[in-house]
Amino acid sequence: MARAWTGFNDSYPTDLIEHEVRVLEPGGRLVRMKQIGVLGVPMDLGQGRRGVDMGPSAMRYGRLQEVLEGLGHHVHDYGDIKVPVVESLHRQPKEQGGMGYLEAIRTVCLDTIEALHQMPAGVFPIVLGGDHSIAMGSVTGASRGERIGVIWVDAHADFNTPQTSPSGNIHGMPLAHLCGLGDPRLVDLSRPGAKVRPEDVVLVGIRSLDTGEVKLLRERGVTVFTMKEIDVQGIPAIAEQVAAQFDGFARVHVSLDADVLDPEIAPGVGTPVAGGLTYREAHLLMELLADAQIVTSLDLVEVNPILDIANRTARMMVELASSLLGKKIY
Repeated sequence: MARAWTGFNDSYPTDLIEHEVRVLEPGGRLVRMKQIGVLGVPMDLGQGRRGVDMGPSAMRYGRLQEVLEGLGHHVHDYGDIKVPVVESLHRQPKEQGGMGYLEAIRTVCLDTIEALHQMPAGVFPIVLGGDHSIAMGSVTGASRGERIGVIWVDAHADFNTPQTSPSGNIHGMPLAHLCGLGDPRLVDLSRPGAKVRPEDVVLVGIRSLDTGEVKLLRERGVTVFTMKEIDVQGIPAIAEQVAAQFDGFARVHVSLDADVLDPEIAPGVGTPVAGGLTYREAHLLMELLADAQIVTSLDLVEVNPILDIANRTARMMVELASSLLGKKIY
């Protein structure tokens, strides 16, 4: 398949890149202004329900740029990666050894990596999905070949391999491939081997795991905070442990899947699981990660406007991004 990415049509304002800008909120609190680069990856090839390709548009319509600029950040939207429509592709059935649309997903992830590498150093990337398979591109691109910590905020671990996956859907496999497990065509994106060390991954909000995933997560030593741990310990204790694990890291990526939220407050997802994070739990987690000042890049994925109600889920994701990037009640 031919590569789709042809480069940016315009460049980030370089005069804003070389220095950190600080601004005062009305209450006098000093906050750091970031240079943020938004990139859309409208891909729905990693899962079986249509509509998640409209997620980037829904979050932009939810005023992502305006909200972040209102916090004092400078936001530059680089547009979308080109993604083929599913009708133009052939999917080999899982029972015949197929992984759904692997080559097309691989190409989109490579284009995502290239696009992120073209952003100037110092830019905080926000990648809008699209299904969670885009994270193979966004995490790899955000790492720029260096060690990176990953905070995977999701109802699911996405730690299946082609051998353990019940469905063959690649959106259930990106984290395993990032950790070096699975099909070499996805493991070796951009450069050979794992992009993330399993011990540098923390899962938060987990409440649905396949049997094969449980075995792999335990074998690899991935830190997992299920909803039980959140219920027992509370968000502050979880956030403190996460921040401590990544203290001193130069790069930490948050991959935020909309289905980590309870379906009652975020109906626009393709794989809902009851008993998720509440509105305040989710915001508190983002606020505490912001206080820790460890996060350097972000995914917002799995928003499906077809299943949503009045763009509620997309707007919720925008609100959570704003909390991660410094918005406070007072």
